Parts: sequence; C-alpha cells; structure tokens
Amino acid sequence: MKLKTQFGLLIGCLMLVGTTYAVAQGNSPNAAPYAEQHSPHAAQVVALDECDPTTFNQALGPGFCKNIALGYFTTLSDLFSEAQSGHPDPNWDFEPDTVHIKQGATLSVVDQGGEPHTFTEVKHFGGGFIPQLNGPGEQTVPECAGGFGEVAVARTRLLQGSTSQVTDLSKGEHRFQCCIHPWMRVKVEVK
Repeated sequence: MKLKTQFGLLIGCLMLVGTTYAVAQGNSPNAAPYAEQHSPHAAQVVALDECDPTTFNQALGPGFCKNIALGYFTTLSDLFSEAQSGHPDPNWDFEPDTVHIKQGATLSVVDQGGEPHTFTEVKHFGGGFIPQLNGPGEQTVPECAGGFGEVAVARTRLLQGSTSQVTDLSKGEHRFQCCIHPWMRVKVEVK
C-alpha cells in the first residue's frame, strides 16, 4: 500500500510539473497567445462588474442589479463619482483586455456581471451615452450616441448572464467598449 501511495504521489508531481511547463511555455514572449494556440475558431471575452444591488435597484428598478460577486459591492453613487473623477471602478471590466484571434474565428462575449452592458465596436475609444459616467472632458463616441434608442446600440446590449457572438471580423485591430461604462474596453487583433 505504501508503494502505491508513493507511486501515486510521484505521478501527481510529474503531472503538476508538466502542466506548469506547458503554462510557462504558453506565457513565453515567443509563444502565440493562448486563444491562437488552443482555439483557432473561438475566443471569449467576459464582462464583469460588482454593482451593489441595494443602491442600483433602488434607483434603477427591482432586479436591475443581480450581483454575483463574493463580498464586494460598488454603490451607484460611488460608480458615478469615481468615473467623474477620472478613476473609474476597475471592477467594471472586459477580460481579457486584448484578444488575438484568426480571421473567421467566433468571439463569444459573456456578461458575468450583475447588470447590463454593451459590447459595441467603435472606431476610437471614448465616452458612452451616459455623460455622468464619462471621464473628465470625454465626449460620447458616435457609435454610442443615442443610447438604446438607436438600434445599432441596442443590438450590442448584453444582459446579465447572456452571451453574444461576434463573427466575420476582418483582419486588423477592432476596438469594442461598453456604451454605458466606457472604460470597459477590449482590443481584438485579427490575423
């Protein structure tokens, strides 16, 4: 029995070393990005936030914020004051910040935050359609103007727990941002 336990531990250690080596190779400067190496046909971006259900739902309606974060909440007033100070809440984010995919790949965008977002392609990063959430001096980008009253913006809306697919991106760099929380940004590089 003792020999079996030692052999099991040895196998487990070897598997851990192999996994560590594979991850390290994937993170080396000369390695292709993970999405390119392991999934040439798909990549994922996750929308995250940590809205405080009490303050968001009180102001925006019951069920607006469905926070699933563990123990950390940002109040609605803090979200606005941080954005207006030029230091928006870093817990409202698209992850990863940069995605590398091959042409023809599908980009899945998942809202794992507590409230709605958009995943809107823009020519240049800038402000969203809620001026109070834009940074100092930041103007609304044309692609976000009009908010959900514009079909082009409404089509890019992500509800909490939903997934959207972006396909047929041309080669080159594409910029996406949330038109509500404009500091949520991601660059997609298509090769």
